[in-house]
Amino acid sequence: MRYLSRSFLLGALHRKTEAEQFLGPVVIAGVEGIRWVSIWPWQEGYNVSIHDVQDLDDENRRDLSVFPSLDPDGEDDPGPGRMIGHVEDPAEALELAERATGASPDRWVNHGVAGEDYADFVRARNS
Repeated sequence: MRYLSRSFLLGALHRKTEAEQFLGPVVIAGVEGIRWVSIWPWQEGYNVSIHDVQDLDDENRRDLSVFPSLDPDGEDDPGPGRMIGHVEDPAEALELAERATGASPDRWVNHGVAGEDYADFVRARNS
């Protein structure tokens, strides 16, 4: 089972584990890319970030955190993405991420798993 139930997701965030979600394709300045959102523990709360990276069109490349950034200021290091906000509560972090990015409440995954959705996206597009 790839996707986390809401209770498992909140439990993971309470344990200071990252969560993420593949959001799909995006075009920035004429360059095709993909977008994903992440929630990660930081200090006494959670950062919510959005990541716009190049679409490498390779179902075998699944670590989205190393895809080249589409942000010209962050081109050499995709790093933490573009910060949307910092909140103290995991439920607030989920609400912020879903409201600000259109993330689906039922498609959250553990850190490192959003690349599986990207691989599905590439396979579907290329079939």
